[in-house]
This record gives sequence, C-alpha cells and structure tokens, in this order.
Amino acid sequence: MNEPQLSRKIGLLQATAINMTDMVGIGPFIVLSVVADIMNGPWFLYAWIAGAVLSIADGLIWSELGARFPLAGGSYNFLKEGYGEKWGRLMSFLFVWQTMIQAPLVIASAAIGFSQYFGYLYPLDIIPSKMISGSVVILIVILLYRRIEAIGKISVFLWLGVLITMTWIIAGGIGQGNFMQPVLSINENLDLTPAFAAALGLASVKTVYSYLGYYNVCHLGGEIVQPEKNIPRSMLISIAGIACLYLLMNISVASVLPLQQIKSSPFVVSEFINVVSGPVAARVATLLILWVAFASVFSATLGYSRVPYAAAKDGAFFSVFAKLHPVKGFPHVSLLFLGSVAFVFSLLFRIGEVINAILAMRILIQFIGQAVGLLLLSRRKGRKFFNWQMPLYPLPVLLAICIWAGIFYSTGSYMMLSGILVIVAGVAAFLIKAGIQHDWPFARK
Repeated sequence: MNEPQLSRKIGLLQATAINMTDMVGIGPFIVLSVVADIMNGPWFLYAWIAGAVLSIADGLIWSELGARFPLAGGSYNFLKEGYGEKWGRLMSFLFVWQTMIQAPLVIASAAIGFSQYFGYLYPLDIIPSKMISGSVVILIVILLYRRIEAIGKISVFLWLGVLITMTWIIAGGIGQGNFMQPVLSINENLDLTPAFAAALGLASVKTVYSYLGYYNVCHLGGEIVQPEKNIPRSMLISIAGIACLYLLMNISVASVLPLQQIKSSPFVVSEFINVVSGPVAARVATLLILWVAFASVFSATLGYSRVPYAAAKDGAFFSVFAKLHPVKGFPHVSLLFLGSVAFVFSLLFRIGEVINAILAMRILIQFIGQAVGLLLLSRRKGRKFFNWQMPLYPLPVLLAICIWAGIFYSTGSYMMLSGILVIVAGVAAFLIKAGIQHDWPFARK
C-alpha cells in the first residue's frame, strides 16, 4: 500500500486568498485604536506605513526562499538549507521548537480577538467570552479536517468576506466627503524627537502583527501549483493589496471619527459604521468583521499544521507528526496537536499579552535568522541558484534585518528576555536529543 503524499492542488488565486485571509484577521480592527493611542496624533498612519515597508522587504526574502524550496514547512527548510548541514540542523530545530508554542499563540490570538469583538453584539462576561474563543478553535479544526482542494475552495469563500468588509469600510469614509483630510494633516504638529521614534517603534509592533501571514503560502509549499511562480506572486500581491486596504481603512475611519473616540473605542470600526450608516448596518458590519477573524484563524491553522509534519518527515522531530491522514492526505496529528494547545491558550490569555509574545518569540530565529540564512546561502551557492530573485539585492535583506531588530527591541525587556529564554531552552532540547541519538555535535566518528 502506497504511503499518502501531499498533493499540489493550490493555484495562484487560492494561495493569494489563503495569505490575505491570514493577514487581515481581527488584528487591524483591534489594534487600530491601540496604534492611534500610542501615537496620539494624526501621524499614527506612519506606523501602518512602517508595517508595509517591513512586509515588502521581508516578503522578498520569503519569495526567494519559497520559490527555491517549495516544500511543506516553509522556514524549517529555509533555515536548514541556509545554515548548512550542521548549523542548519540546530536552526531548523529551533524554528520547530518555537512553532509548537507560538503557532498556538497565533491561533489563540485570533480566537480571543473574535470573542472580544463579539462583545459589540452581546456584552459578555469572562466565562462566556472564553467559551466562544475556545469554540472558534474547535470549529476551525473540524473545517480543516479534510482534503486540501476542499480547503482551497473554503479559503476563497472566506476571502470574499474579507474583501467585502474592507471595501464597505473604505466606501463609508469616501461617502462622507472628507476622506483626504487625515492624509493632508498627517504631519500636523509632527516633531521628530526620540520620543516620537520610541512611539513609532511601539506602535509598529502592533501594525506588524496585523501584516503577519504574507508568508503562509510558504508553509504550504508542497501543495502549491507551479511554486516557483505562484509563491512569489501570491505573497507580493497579498502584501500590496493588504497594505492599500489597511491604509485606506485607517484614513476612512479617521476622516469620520474624532481622534479621541478612535483612541478609546474597543469597537472602533463598528462605531464608525454606526455613524455613517446606522445601528443596523453597524451590527451587520460587526458580523462581517467576525467572519474576517474566523477566516484568519482558519488560514493560520492550515499553514502552521504543516511545520511539525515537515520536520518529522525529515527525521528532525517526533515521528508521530509525520503521519498523514490515510484517506484525506493531510497531517492530521499535527493539526490536532496545535489545535489542542491553541484551545488551551485561548482560555488562558488576553489579546494584548499574546501580540507582543508572538513577535518576541519569532523575530530572532524565523525573521532575522532566515534573512541571515539567505545571505549565507547566496554566498555559498551564488545568486543564480535561486529560481526567483529580488530586485536590489542585498538592500531589502539588510533593511528587513534592521527593522526587525528595532521591532524586537520595541517589544520590551520582558518579552525580549522571554524570547531569548525560549531559544535557550530549545538549544538545550536540541543538545539532549543529539546526545541521545549520537547526532551532531555528538556524532560518533
């Protein structure tokens, strides 16, 4: 009997839909108020621009690596190849190690955000709110427990809800006739001081969180049709499209609501729709925002479920995660494990705690480490080794490294220490595993 294999069934449209639904999620609707509060002025739009610049620079790195190594697991393969036979084992192991913690955090953050925004429709106490966030995770796992071609169709369907919601918000601001005012006043009373730089860094932590997901297609590399073309295209289309939508959405809201209301409102987009179209429309818009949040959890869980599978298939992680469903051909053990941990996290944490933890945990290994790995790989193999090449290399790589370092610092000393401790624990686990298996650096001669 032949062992089930992943199938390449996801085209450009479906890949773009998966990326964009993962990127939007509940993030921009929740952090819009937080970013405005941190920046405390019309220049809060700069934080969203900074997130777009970083996403484009980092997306070029992912595009090169994804087109060259179109395999399940994304960064696992990129780090293994970038750092070579020996150090690549450590770096790829560390990525899987942190993924087992931060992937459920990402899933839980979207589920928690879903339950929080549900409070606009029906105010909830803590226990009902946690029941909703946990139920979202369970429903997502049920929907993903099927063949990849069916998942691709579901992704496109959910993506349409994302586009409808964002278009409605933007059109609402345009219809009020004062749409360009936030852009014209963006530099009003702007003072380029160290305090402004610190605020921009802190606000960018939140906006970058809202952009995360442009690389989701890389985790599904083994299931993408013509990956050398469709992986870069889907990422760059997703980043450009979402950047435009985020900026237009923020401009639209700021053209209608006063800054103080934006800063203080936990349901700012729903209140915006209430002003421009009335309370019934606001409730409908809230339902669409919940649709977007649900779509994000769906897409993120789909991508992350392939990471432990890829590592286990390569012999670098627990073998049980290498199992595919015997009939439907997807990594069901990995999906069930991540879903279970995400369910627990959704009951334990709050959204603000989760956002900073996600970034602090991922930046050093997955983002900065991956960028350095691309530089090392280019030096060893030459630029012709890559099927798709970014323009202006290596400037986008160096820019991404610098911005990621600034974002890491802006997460705060506690989160930075937590991220470093996770890496230290991962190194210890790798050394114990290597010692037991007599693998590098304890390999027998």
